[in-house]
Amino acid sequence: MHQLEQLKAFTTVVADTGNFLQLAQFTPRDATTNPSLILKAVQSPDYAPLLSETVAAHKGKPLDEIVDQVLVRFGLEILKVVPGRVSTEVDARLSFDTAATIARAKRLMALYEAAGIGRDRVLIKIASTWEGIQAARALEQEGIRCNLTLLFSFCQAVACGEAGVQLISPFVGRIYDWYKKSAGAAWDEAQQSGANDPGVKSVSQIYTYYKKHGIKTEVMGASFRNIGQIQALAGCDLLTISPDLLAQLQATDAPLNRALDAAAAAKADVPQVTYHEAAFRFALNQDAMATEKLAEGIRLFAVDAGKLDQIIESQL
Repeated sequence: MHQLEQLKAFTTVVADTGNFLQLAQFTPRDATTNPSLILKAVQSPDYAPLLSETVAAHKGKPLDEIVDQVLVRFGLEILKVVPGRVSTEVDARLSFDTAATIARAKRLMALYEAAGIGRDRVLIKIASTWEGIQAARALEQEGIRCNLTLLFSFCQAVACGEAGVQLISPFVGRIYDWYKKSAGAAWDEAQQSGANDPGVKSVSQIYTYYKKHGIKTEVMGASFRNIGQIQALAGCDLLTISPDLLAQLQATDAPLNRALDAAAAAKADVPQVTYHEAAFRFALNQDAMATEKLAEGIRLFAVDAGKLDQIIESQL
């Protein structure tokens, strides 16, 4: 049995892609998208007709509304292929505006509902800023489930758990990237792999904390650079994996063991902590990696959101 099937015994496998034509071969339960993945998809000839058709159907509407129609259209196509949920992202340029994030999330959900999709099949993706977490708190209370993304630090995870969000996406690969770059020539790949990978350690710490303290928020490891990171997190609630790495797991037959276990985590000696706004901002500030990667992630998603705007405008 290949490792992708073995992994599915411990962990819900999610496909990290906007390419719904590619999804079926990996039979993931859920799928996640982001501005960069959607941008990549709309630039492919396979999806050009879908984009043109959606834009043409909504001509005359404000640009941001047309963008949301495009995002939801991709989500609807993905939901024809996966049995579970799709994650659709709020514009990253709203990452520091709680009210605007809530409004955009409600609009995305209304578009899904108008297309006959229930709230249980959609996660609204929001950056894990303080403002984003507070938006998610309010949305969850109204039954709109959220996926808090661009999560790099323990304080972000704790605040998300306290806000009652459905799911978090800690970014394994981007944490690994930062530590590797910062170490430079001193980086030892063998020493910093598997359970010692800094991204893997971050997700393991969050998983253990949540299970120890009965926090219901789902942990979905994201942004992987190699299958070793995935293998080291087997047993995590969910893992969202790119098609390239899904294919590598399918091509590997070695036995895969569970690495994270809820029962073991529940016995860990980990004190409970809490973060009000000032403490959250200070803790994030003290973590150079998380501060830099959160800011960079928002900037990159904002750039790609701008490019998507331009592509749509060119068709108007």
